[in-house]
Amino acid sequence: MHEMRVPAAEGSMSPGNDRTGLLAPPVPNRPKKRLPEGLRSLGRRDYRVFFFSQLFSLTGTWMQSLAQAWLVLTLTDSPAALGLIGVFQFGPTLLLGLPAGVLVDRLPKRKLLLITQIAAAIITSVLAFQVGRGAIELWQIYAAAMALGIVTAIDMPARQSFVVDLVGKENLMNGIALNAAVFNTTRVVGPALAGLILARFGPEICFVVNSLSYLPVVAGLVVMHTEGLPQRGSNAGSALERLREGLAYVRRTAEVRLPIILAGLMAIFGMNFGVWAPLLARDALDIGASGFGLLMSSLGIGSLTGALTLAFTGRRLSSQRLLATALLFGLFEIALGMAAGLGAPAIVAMVLMAGIGFSMSTTMTQANTTVQTNTPDHLRGRVMSIYLTVFAGSTPIGAALAGLISEAWGSPMAVAAGGAIVAIIAIVIGRRLAKVEHRVHEAMSE
Repeated sequence: MHEMRVPAAEGSMSPGNDRTGLLAPPVPNRPKKRLPEGLRSLGRRDYRVFFFSQLFSLTGTWMQSLAQAWLVLTLTDSPAALGLIGVFQFGPTLLLGLPAGVLVDRLPKRKLLLITQIAAAIITSVLAFQVGRGAIELWQIYAAAMALGIVTAIDMPARQSFVVDLVGKENLMNGIALNAAVFNTTRVVGPALAGLILARFGPEICFVVNSLSYLPVVAGLVVMHTEGLPQRGSNAGSALERLREGLAYVRRTAEVRLPIILAGLMAIFGMNFGVWAPLLARDALDIGASGFGLLMSSLGIGSLTGALTLAFTGRRLSSQRLLATALLFGLFEIALGMAAGLGAPAIVAMVLMAGIGFSMSTTMTQANTTVQTNTPDHLRGRVMSIYLTVFAGSTPIGAALAGLISEAWGSPMAVAAGGAIVAIIAIVIGRRLAKVEHRVHEAMSE
């Protein structure tokens, strides 16, 4: 991957990442307004395009996610069937995530993202057409989820490793935190809009909006100059040898391995909101489709707050802070399960969902930054594919498990049990990561 070494001034770029092959003309010296420190990555023109184009696409994604979950629950009245959406959507990552990392390290990331976004637009358009004509069947929803899962298995490592090309390694945590802010802004807006539309008009409009939301992203990628070119050394050897190289690096590097394990276990036991939230809204809290949207929006508000907190304050990585936010995540989930089981008012559940979102966002952003900071550029695509395979690939396991436990013992018990497991995991991994950090500091001081 070619790291951009450019000033914040708009228009300048690294020759290796300029798809025209020419440097932009010099920008005349003139006073420019400085962005706030927490928004410094937005000083890069291509990152700005990337940032704002995602607002539209991710809003549509969240709208469809909520509408799809409610539609499946309406069609089947089965928590297990609801959990299968996650199995089909994220299952392909388990099979394709690692080979996708090899592909990401070999090809220009901008072109690869163009292909994945166009493919996703086609798939969601077909699904929207079927829902709109009232002919949708459960197997078609699962088939579309699997097709999107295949696309996502390639898109996610390309998108994550593209950030360093856009902002430079010195701004990596800020860029990742701002990406999380976009993701979580849309997590607020998308479910809130979808809940209102579902209650008044049904799910059809949500699917149509999502299919159209890919257009700004495709247009943004077309006008970008940054290519995200492969780094020297990333094409050496066969595909299998390159894959083994990435796996070996993760295995021997504790600073990379432990955050990946933490993210994967949190995804399995604690991040099954696509299963838990509609069940809590319908059964435990009795607040219906609009309340389901408010629960997910509360999660998004907390996540957005966490992402912005890190964007403005997160300059240094800390294993203690990572442990604290992961532990807080588990404790908030225990409280949510207990509150729902005891029949607490919906507003209490919304406040707890916001707390869950805050701790989840800060934990995942820190884990992502820790992995990327400790990974050399020529291995970044492969290492990020391992991270995302473990994280997203764990989702179908967690979704199926959450559906089965919810069906057997109820969603409040499933949420509380998941939170308790996450709290224990956070303590164990956090302590090991602190020991690794201490050894590294001792070695550096010698």
